[in-house]
This record gives sequence, C-alpha cells and structure tokens, in this order.
Amino acid sequence: MNRYKLFVLIFVIIIAVVCAAALYYRASLGAYAPSPPQISANQAILINGTTGEVLFEKRADERTYPASTTKIMTALVTLETMKHLRSDIEQTVKIPSGAVGVEGSSIYLAADEEVSIKDLLYGLMLRSGNDAAVALAEIIGGNAENFIQMMNDRAQGLGCTNTNFVNPHGLFNENHYTTAREMALIAMEAMKDETFREISAARSWQASRQPDKFNYFYNKNKVVSEYEGGTGIKIGYTEKSGRTLVASAERDGVLLICVVMGAPDWFRDAYALLNYGFEK
Repeated sequence: MNRYKLFVLIFVIIIAVVCAAALYYRASLGAYAPSPPQISANQAILINGTTGEVLFEKRADERTYPASTTKIMTALVTLETMKHLRSDIEQTVKIPSGAVGVEGSSIYLAADEEVSIKDLLYGLMLRSGNDAAVALAEIIGGNAENFIQMMNDRAQGLGCTNTNFVNPHGLFNENHYTTAREMALIAMEAMKDETFREISAARSWQASRQPDKFNYFYNKNKVVSEYEGGTGIKIGYTEKSGRTLVASAERDGVLLICVVMGAPDWFRDAYALLNYGFEK
C-alpha cells in the first residue's frame, strides 16, 4: 500500500472514530435527559420563576377559568397599592357589610369587625377566604368595581391580553378567565414582592382577631409542606373550573413556577412538572 492510500485510510478511520464518539455522546445525553411528564391537567405551563423561560407547556394559551388562583392578583394589587400609599399592612380596617357571608371559602368576617390588612391577606392566601377577597377589594379600591378594574389594568400591564377578571375571588363566571401562561406571568410578578412570598410560603398563621373569632389559618396549599423546597403559591377549585393550582419551589437558587388548570391530579401534576424542571 502506497503512502497516499495509507494516509486516506488513516483519515477515514479518524473520521469514523470521531463520528462514532459524537453519536455515543449524544446518545448518552439523551439517556440522562428527563422525559416530559404525562399530566392530567387540561392546560399547564412550567417556567423559570426568575427569567420566565418556558420549560414545559400544554395548551398554555387556551382560555381557562382560574378559580381561587385569582387571589394571586388580588393580593398583588393590594400589596402594591399599600406600598404606593406608603401604608402599613399592620393597620386595622373595618369590614364592610358586603364582605359578610360571601359564598364559598370563608374566614367568617363580621360587619364592622376590625381586622388588619395583613390578617386579611393571610386569610385570602392560606384559607382562600372569599370574604377576605371582597373586604380587600372594597377597602383598597373604594368599591369592588374599582378594584376589579385595577386587577385588569395590572394584568394588561403585564401583557396578559387573554385575561379578564370580574370578581376578586374567582367564583365561576363565563367572563372571568385567563390562560396558564398568563397566570404564570402574574405569579412571577407577585413572587417579586417579599411580603407576598412570605405569605405564600407560610404553613399557618395566627390572626390577631377577637378570641371568639376564626384565628388559626393553615395553608390549604400542600406544596409548602409536601414538596422539597416548596414556596407556594395558591390553589383553586370550583365545580365548573375544576382544580387549579399555581405552585412554586426553589432549590439551589433556582425558582420554578408551574400552573395546572382543569387538573384532576393537581398536586401530582405540579410535583411531576417541578421534578422535571429541576432535573432538566
């Protein structure tokens, strides 16, 4: 064999070895890359809670009904308004009569009862009090209609073009809707607020109401107690909207937020998505 043929043979062998190594490397990466989870939710999304990078989505732009995950926006608007007014959330307010006896989840407010904004926020987020939502709306907005407009304006400001709120609590209404993607945007914005993060992550709260009142609020959102690194955020349910959940967790400085809507296995879906995100 002459030198030229030997050179060509060696060159071909080198190329073959390099290609084989590259294919093996890619196959090895594929073997360790997590597969997207199968989830029960009709709509879902998983994002990096700091950058907004989308890590998983399933019909994330399809219109859906948020139920009590609505209260994320209620809390956000309340906290931002209080900061704008330089008002202390420890201050007490008188409960308006319109907040008494609201359908659904409740912290059992009484007309003219004096309660702090802070206790109302914990009652809103941990116990999902619909009466707390109405109380905050009427107190912060002057009336519920003004507050709902504030909610919609804030959503528009975040680029949520397929979200519309008609109440501060999330009880079902055909005109009260959002998408998984836009709810993730709202949650990401809310998580920038330190007070919101503290409330959302609390496992329980002892309110400072009269001794005969409902004072102990445990968090209905099991993410904070069941999932490693769980930091919130909010559950929701109505018969027509189904089970909805916005969940967040942080590990090694990485914050993830997932949204599952119309999800029969809401917590299992959320944990599967969060696991996928952290593995990814």
